[in-house]
Amino acid sequence: MKDLAKRFLKDESGATAIEYGLIAGLISIAAVAAMTTIGGSLETLFGDVQTELTGTAGDTTSTETTPTTE
Repeated sequence: MKDLAKRFLKDESGATAIEYGLIAGLISIAAVAAMTTIGGSLETLFGDVQTELTGTAGDTTSTETTPTTE
């Protein structure tokens, strides 16, 4: 029984798995934080692009004319 306790205290194989789990958790938290921060900026950027592509309502500076059918 005494030998079993000594082997248990010297065994470090589980510690490596726990360390990898902690590293994966920290990377996941950092990735979510980065995506959340960048996501807001991308939403604004794509909104601006959409506004430029579709034009704004009431824009009187446009020189485009609509084709007429006769």
